[in-house]
Amino acid sequence: MSEILDKNKEYASVMKEVMKLRYEPVAVKLVKEGEEYPAGYSEPAEQQSHCQSIFRAKDGACFKMPLECHNCNVGASALGMVPTPDKVASGEFHAGIGMHDSPAAAAKMISDRKVVPYKVIGTVVCPLKDADFIPDVVAIDDIPERIYWIVPLTTAEKGGRVEFSTSPFQCACEDIVSMPVCTGQPNISLGCFGCRKKTTMKADEMACGIPYSMIPGYVEHLNKYKDGAMAKAKRD
Repeated sequence: MSEILDKNKEYASVMKEVMKLRYEPVAVKLVKEGEEYPAGYSEPAEQQSHCQSIFRAKDGACFKMPLECHNCNVGASALGMVPTPDKVASGEFHAGIGMHDSPAAAAKMISDRKVVPYKVIGTVVCPLKDADFIPDVVAIDDIPERIYWIVPLTTAEKGGRVEFSTSPFQCACEDIVSMPVCTGQPNISLGCFGCRKKTTMKADEMACGIPYSMIPGYVEHLNKYKDGAMAKAKRD
């Protein structure tokens, strides 16, 4: 475990310093059915949504979040923890918020979303620097200039273009966790109504989720960028 923790401390340090992140990168682990939770993590004192746990973790909090600690079934269903509630699947719930012209439009948003394709019994979230486990995803929240660097990091080796997918809802659950898990690629989100209502996400911030398997390569390239491309760019 100490070897994993040392690596994660190194990754977090490089990401925070070189990318000039304002907050800690967050390690997100999806605990599969039949799998043990990493030891040493406590449940929150009260229920919270997945997005709240992510945004608290970027400020230093650590949580073990079994299903009973989650109070948002929209997020829990995107993470493979519960079936999609009927009112969510029908579009009734999100249409009631007032952003879609009809329940059918909201239902299409839900039917098109990416859902973790295996049974999840809970999550563990904490700053990457404190993670003594192998996460599924590393999530970051920051201003667009910081998030921009995910694009060159992703295209450094093979080139091409980077595609992102988002919707008005489900930034922290679908966009930056489920999408990277399902596609094996990073995903950028402009944020969502829930994050902007229930968390500390600021008006000038967006978010990104990166498969943990890509982090070592990102860190290697960041060490090259810091005195190269990044030193030439306007970063403040």
